[in-house]
Amino acid sequence: MNNILTKLYNLFPPQIFLYYNFHVVLQKKGRELMTILDKIMKPKSIAVVGASTKEHTIGSDIMKRLQEYNFNGKIYPVNPKGGIIEGLQAYTSVLEIPGEVDLAIIVVNAKFVLDTIDQCHEKGIKGLCIITAGFKETGAEGAEAEKQLLAKVREYGMRCVGPNCLGVVNTHPDIRMDGCFAESLPERGNIGFVSQSGALGGGILNILKDLNLGFAQFISIGNQADVNAETALEYWENEADVEQILLYMESIQNPANFRKLASRISKKKPILALKAGRSAAGASAASSHTGSLAGADKAANALLGQSGVIREYSLKDLFATAKVFANCPIPKGNRVAIITNSGGPGIMATDAVCEHGMQMAKISDATKEKLRSFLPSAASVKNPIDMIASAPIEHYQQTLETVIADENVDMIITIYLPFLGLKDIDVAKALMEIKAKNPQKPVIGVFMTKSEFFNKISDMDVNMPFFMYAEEAADGLNRLNQQRLWMERPEGKIPSFDVDYKKAQEIIAKSVNEGRDQLTTRESIDVLDAYGIRVCKSGFAKSEDEAVTIADSIGYPVVMKMTSKTTSHKTDVGGVRVNIQSAEQLRAEYQDLISKLEEKGLLEGLEGVIIQEMVKGNREMVCGIATDPQYGPMMMFGLGGVFIEVMKDVTFRIAPLTDIDAKEMIKSVKAYKLLEGARGTTPAQMEQIEETLLRLSQLVHDFKFIDELDINPLLISEKTGEGIAVDGRIKVRMSEAQEALNYHCKDGVCACSF
Repeated sequence: MNNILTKLYNLFPPQIFLYYNFHVVLQKKGRELMTILDKIMKPKSIAVVGASTKEHTIGSDIMKRLQEYNFNGKIYPVNPKGGIIEGLQAYTSVLEIPGEVDLAIIVVNAKFVLDTIDQCHEKGIKGLCIITAGFKETGAEGAEAEKQLLAKVREYGMRCVGPNCLGVVNTHPDIRMDGCFAESLPERGNIGFVSQSGALGGGILNILKDLNLGFAQFISIGNQADVNAETALEYWENEADVEQILLYMESIQNPANFRKLASRISKKKPILALKAGRSAAGASAASSHTGSLAGADKAANALLGQSGVIREYSLKDLFATAKVFANCPIPKGNRVAIITNSGGPGIMATDAVCEHGMQMAKISDATKEKLRSFLPSAASVKNPIDMIASAPIEHYQQTLETVIADENVDMIITIYLPFLGLKDIDVAKALMEIKAKNPQKPVIGVFMTKSEFFNKISDMDVNMPFFMYAEEAADGLNRLNQQRLWMERPEGKIPSFDVDYKKAQEIIAKSVNEGRDQLTTRESIDVLDAYGIRVCKSGFAKSEDEAVTIADSIGYPVVMKMTSKTTSHKTDVGGVRVNIQSAEQLRAEYQDLISKLEEKGLLEGLEGVIIQEMVKGNREMVCGIATDPQYGPMMMFGLGGVFIEVMKDVTFRIAPLTDIDAKEMIKSVKAYKLLEGARGTTPAQMEQIEETLLRLSQLVHDFKFIDELDINPLLISEKTGEGIAVDGRIKVRMSEAQEALNYHCKDGVCACSF
């Protein structure tokens, strides 16, 4: 064995083993930190530090909730005065507690929290839930205190929920911990729920109870000094108790890590998110098309979509979707059957199903025959299946049982309108009986009846969701189908292309060396070319004669574009001349350009002109990159040209792109039909366009200081279907670029190390 190790060390540099050992240590440490979370979420003993006898205080409410919910472990109240609190002996310090303590719920004044953490460490307590407010949410002083708090938590090997949070809950029968001060006691269910807002989280818990939704675990992360949404995701990944995850988020601390975790976990169980803060503030400061159309919310939306997270935009929709996932399995397909006792709602449900891109199931002949055997002759056995208004409870049962058995059906909506004295609650019970015997397919009830029905349902054990309107049911089925598609979606790969990295590096370094954060058109096109992106055949000319020589070699017609170190938007100053058919016309256009620039005082920044082949095609696309301060480089693709700002037919993804991301980007825009070859046009080379996006993704990964990049237009050749970069624009973040390129300034003279 020793000989083998010796040979390995001789074959590989020692850095390899250091790297391996480092990552082994990190993985081990990560597992230990996850295990410590059990002390918070599955404690056998809890110390309430700040427990109180004073009514309507958090210290009092926490004690009452733990006892009222019948916590299965030991509870130790801690109060400097000692005494008896809620019938239990209170201790003046956690150090006085005779037994071991897993979790300390801390509700003392903010100025005492750090000392309390020291005492918890001395006692051997590893789990903290700090409900106390007064930290970074209050300003600089509070932020510094929170920084010290986190330092202690890390130093002591603890895990901490909060500060400034509502608390934690675990409804498992073996634990029964209600360690928060929400108004209602929690209901048992299958939801893992993370809330960044404490007050909102408490409100949500109350609402969930009214909606007949329970949860398995709840974490109010507050200021998320330590435990955050990502921590919860990872903790719940393999928790059998948690079958779906709900997130209320105002920010995502580490987007890259969130994407990695959520992408993996959402393949196992649905993740639903309400992401607040949809403001586009700051987007107007961007100078590129990509930057101006982007925004923080678009970046967040792209990240969530690429992570398999189902995003909702209201609490109402979040709860509705949660209700569906709580009571429905993931379907095997998107074929929907509708059962109704009224034609109108059946038609509206059909419209809603089709609008979501799902299919109306083709009812088999055998199923139709069986339905005809008991339904009246006036009934319709086509989909939607209309049992007519006189349908008794028995017909509801028989029809649902028959339709569930049809292999052509993946999901079912059952609609009830009150007729002929039937009781809505009786019909619901009858449907749930059939559902209990046939759990393999999603069934949603639409009961267009009085609100009292839903109040009754909220107090019952249900096995299927009920809604007032058919559109809500269709929305729910669409979310189920969305989850199915994500789980079936291939993982995707991030390809690596053979590119001329050094050439691109030298071009960018030259611009940075000259103090320019924006590359010229010529430089931008050359960078794109270095990365294997198809650009127009072109040449750079500094004079009229050079321009003619280049045009003669390319062949007419040609395009002439000015390239300037001071003017980026060429069309605004007449700097683009197209369809030049001859040398004579080229000379005339060149002279006119020089004259116009001189009139406007823009001649000084002119580098020269680019002479390009004129690609024939009327399909102009755009692709580009904009950098979000929080989420990093964000890629755009869509309809370009002069209509980009008007039509805004664009889509965004966070880089790096996988091959699947690139395919989905192209297919998701409305202009995709144009690319397919509408009205006899040449179909675009889809794989080549996908590759263009992937090469751009690699470019921004290699040069992380690229702030903005536009290819507009990416012209689709009518002859070949290629996507050809006709124009390009690249902007960098100067300070980052200087550092990355090892740029040095000495004695007022600046030079790049390359």
